[in-house]
Amino acid sequence: MSKTSTLEILDPTKVQIEQAREVVSALEGQTNPTVRIQIGESSHEVPAQLAGLVEDLLKRVAQGQHVSVGGAPEEVTTTVAAKMLGMSRPTLMKLVREHRIPSRPVGKHTRLRTQDVLAYRKSVWDVRDQAFERLRDPSGDLEMAP
Repeated sequence: MSKTSTLEILDPTKVQIEQAREVVSALEGQTNPTVRIQIGESSHEVPAQLAGLVEDLLKRVAQGQHVSVGGAPEEVTTTVAAKMLGMSRPTLMKLVREHRIPSRPVGKHTRLRTQDVLAYRKSVWDVRDQAFERLRDPSGDLEMAP
């Protein structure tokens, strides 16, 4: 089990944003585009699953978003998990006590699996996105006054 993680955060420059926009524009409308990486004289095709990650990364850079790339440890402390979820540690501990996020005790401390924290975050985002889509849908449950 890895105890350390590294995180690189890219704050894209105007040039990088423009370069990413050019690549994203070239990819638009293509189904299953082939992504190749050239390193010196050697060229390598990127597998389809990784090509999707590269495309997502380029789209985010093209929008000027800060992008982070890094590895994460298998387990995290409650402080780190709270930061990952954008909440306070007491709020996270309430979720742990309610068994909404799995955890395990380590002496007097609590550890959470990174994949459980990320799964919880995704479920919260999915609920939020669904609620937003219901609000955007003009044919939804909301009745319009005459």
